[in-house]
Amino acid sequence: MMVQQERAARTRQSLMRAAAEAFAEDGFVPTTLSTISRRAGVSNGALHFHFENKHDLARAVEAAAADAVREITRAAEQRQDSALQRLIDATHALMSSLDEDAVVRAGFELVGTAPRRGTDGAGTDLRGEWQRWIDAVLHTAKDNGELAEGVSAAEASTAVVAATVGFEVLGVKDPKWVSQRTLSQYWELMLPRLAAPEQLAALVPHGPTAPLPGPASPR
Repeated sequence: MMVQQERAARTRQSLMRAAAEAFAEDGFVPTTLSTISRRAGVSNGALHFHFENKHDLARAVEAAAADAVREITRAAEQRQDSALQRLIDATHALMSSLDEDAVVRAGFELVGTAPRRGTDGAGTDLRGEWQRWIDAVLHTAKDNGELAEGVSAAEASTAVVAATVGFEVLGVKDPKWVSQRTLSQYWELMLPRLAAPEQLAALVPHGPTAPLPGPASPR
């Protein structure tokens, strides 16, 4: 029984990974269940045993991607740095996951897919969750006196959300947009305007030397 359960769990994970890769590369609409089952190396019958239809698979991918992003933000929150440094570190961890993890890429890709919007039980809005987290961190930074004079948390949140979501969208076609170099250059340009002068010297725009923990799957 235990062996059967382990085999079933591996098959389910293989199907989710295959679906994520197909959704990220080709989009939700063109991807077929036959394509997914072939990529996973399983029969159509095995696929239907685990997932009723393509929407069911997409919900599973979205849920896994949401877990990965929440782990990134939780890990950032556990660091003993300033709120701004936690924000920088989390953006680097997210971009790294978008580059390396097909599940995270697909989760964001599915957010903007028209046939997915409004479907019964559609998955988590990853971009919305990311925006709310950034907004909360920047309000903390404002309360702690970390933002430059005249910069509001709302204004800062708009700028950071627009940039990071833009990098995510552009990174679908060109991985340089989610590279450490691109994001570091953004922070080098942004921080002198965003951070209070006494905070600036301590901030590291290229993020943590060690990656924030979080689930990842092969690209």
